[in-house]
Amino acid sequence: MNINDFVFSRQQALRYAGVGLATTAAGCATYGKAPEPASTGPADEPAAGTAAPASKVLAKTTDVPVGSGAIIDEVVVTQPSQGVFKAFSAVCTHAGCRVATVADGVINCPCHGSKFNIDGSVANGPAQKPLTSTAITVQDDSIMLA
Repeated sequence: MNINDFVFSRQQALRYAGVGLATTAAGCATYGKAPEPASTGPADEPAAGTAAPASKVLAKTTDVPVGSGAIIDEVVVTQPSQGVFKAFSAVCTHAGCRVATVADGVINCPCHGSKFNIDGSVANGPAQKPLTSTAITVQDDSIMLA
């Protein structure tokens, strides 16, 4: 085998480059898009005359440290001060990525570096809007969606 066995025509090189570019573009097509919302159609609604389903328990109060928070499913639950709990959507308001961690009193988005305070307000952009509040209730030691 010699080097001439690996020679491509200009047309072949352009064809391979085009395939590589198309593959890269396809892989990047969904980067930064918001996740698809869950179905909210008739299957999610209680039948007429039946009680609404019980609230979903997100976490125990002991799962959420004071001055920090926890990400549970698509919700960030924080405890800014002892016994005060807040909840927000885990979807970053900048580009729709899911926030990944809560550390040192800050909610962190890995996509573009946005940071949010544990009250949901923007600590560091590029996000310009706070995280969307989510209604919760606390009963005994359970934190539930309202």
